[in-house]
Amino acid sequence: MYEDKVLACRECGAEFVFSASEQEFYAEKGFQNQPGRCPGCRANRRASGGGRDRGERQMYEVVCDGCGVTTQVPFQPRGDRPVYCRDCFDRQRQGY
Repeated sequence: MYEDKVLACRECGAEFVFSASEQEFYAEKGFQNQPGRCPGCRANRRASGGGRDRGERQMYEVVCDGCGVTTQVPFQPRGDRPVYCRDCFDRQRQGY
């Protein structure tokens, strides 16, 4: 049903094969578009965080509602829900 296709990478211009098995996988997942980047450029893009330059993440200092220790979280608490340090968060998630 599917046949190997040779595509050109939009990032580096190299040709790469979009194999029949990859095409079948894309179809099973419901992907509409064929890949635009070769496997090497896709791997580099994933390793660099998807090509987005997020910069330094802002952290907010809070007091843990579980144990009272001062910690930092990557979101600004709204005050309507408890905020936990990593240890207390893990315990809450595991149900202890």
